[in-house]
Amino acid sequence: MRMRRLTGFGLIRRALGCRKGVSSTEFILVAPFVFLLITGVIDLMLVMFVNSLMEGGLRDASRLGRTGFEPAAISREEAIAEMVSNATIGLVDMNEVQIAYTIYPSFEDIGKPEPFEDQDPFNETYDLGEPFTDTNGNGQWDADMGAAGLGGPGDVVLYQISYDWTLLTPLLPQLLTGGSTVSLAASVAVRNEPWATPPPPLGGG
Repeated sequence: MRMRRLTGFGLIRRALGCRKGVSSTEFILVAPFVFLLITGVIDLMLVMFVNSLMEGGLRDASRLGRTGFEPAAISREEAIAEMVSNATIGLVDMNEVQIAYTIYPSFEDIGKPEPFEDQDPFNETYDLGEPFTDTNGNGQWDADMGAAGLGGPGDVVLYQISYDWTLLTPLLPQLLTGGSTVSLAASVAVRNEPWATPPPPLGGG
């Protein structure tokens, strides 16, 4: 039997023609990106789900707050936080959640500055010393006229909630945004009911 010697070129051709282990090699190369994509999709779904729960909890809490209902053992603020906690089914750390309540004269005033009289140099921005209407009663001009609190009967109250959600796959957001968390936020504005003193029980007329 005649032996055929393989030249260097022949060895290369033979190596290139070998298909053994190709599937395993391709899987090893592609798998990390596939797993990263899958966990990224799961992260996105969780972010949307948790944000939806926060919005729902805040909306329910605002319905409680607008009635003026005073719980027997806890404050209105604590009752609102408890409702948000129950709505988010333990997915958020309530020690890290920020809940704010701001009172405004009307819905149209939400987020607006306190009125002021623009004087020389008439730049349409507030300058120290210009007369202004102290809407929130804190003795200084504010770029947001809202006052902190849950308000009284007939007040317009803006409820806001924010939370930094830690992602499961920090590598992907680090590549895209440079961080490992996503800031979730929701808000709702309501007008308090014209409750009597003391306020009626929850669900009362």
